[in-house]
Amino acid sequence: MISTWSGAAVRTLRAVRGAPAPMTYGLIALCALIFALGPASGLVPGYGSGEALLAAQRTYFRHWGVVPAELFHGPAGAALTPATALFVHGSWVHLLGNMLFLFVFGAMTEERMGRVEFTLFYVCCGYLALLGYAAVNAASEQSLVGASGAVSAVLGAFLYLFPRARVTSLLPFLFFLPLRFPAWVVLPCWAALQWLAAGQASDGPGVAYLAHLLGFGLGFGYAWVRYGRTTRVKAAPAPVTEGEKQP
Repeated sequence: MISTWSGAAVRTLRAVRGAPAPMTYGLIALCALIFALGPASGLVPGYGSGEALLAAQRTYFRHWGVVPAELFHGPAGAALTPATALFVHGSWVHLLGNMLFLFVFGAMTEERMGRVEFTLFYVCCGYLALLGYAAVNAASEQSLVGASGAVSAVLGAFLYLFPRARVTSLLPFLFFLPLRFPAWVVLPCWAALQWLAAGQASDGPGVAYLAHLLGFGLGFGYAWVRYGRTTRVKAAPAPVTEGEKQP
């Protein structure tokens, strides 16, 4: 089993190094690996099953995720959790949704920014998005995990840098027919849906729509300030996009 995992890791590392956007694919691989080794994946027998597995998941999310009440009133180490939470996901759907968006929009954004700047941008915007969500819900004991804030920042930057890139979208009310629209149509509509959903969200566990909005705004604002109006790029079509979950 160990040799199989190590062989797969070596092959993945080689593929990432040769990719045109190695940090994007590296982040995807890292999130997938962390999820596979965690209790939420169901792939590690050592976490047990039934109630034992659920208890292990709660402990795991509380340790690595953001708990707003502890972030502002707990130990100093809690300040690191908005960074660790970016690499932890609550379910297969949650992981695949976030990684699909990162795969679609991350590569072109990384190529435009460069590897180092893109990585710092991703982590910093993700951290600030989760920190902002926690500040608004400072009394919450609910743990928050996932890369949604960072991925939303990538979407915001992509919108500014490649507003005319054609994005293939699946619309439920049109029987999921694949239709192609420019990014300046698709991404603002996505942000508007997050805004509407955030206004209707309860205080309980669910999708962290506010973190999505904060990340999106941070990403767009960073690209606007950093690159200015003269650096927009007319881009090639981007692949299909879908929704994402948050525990």
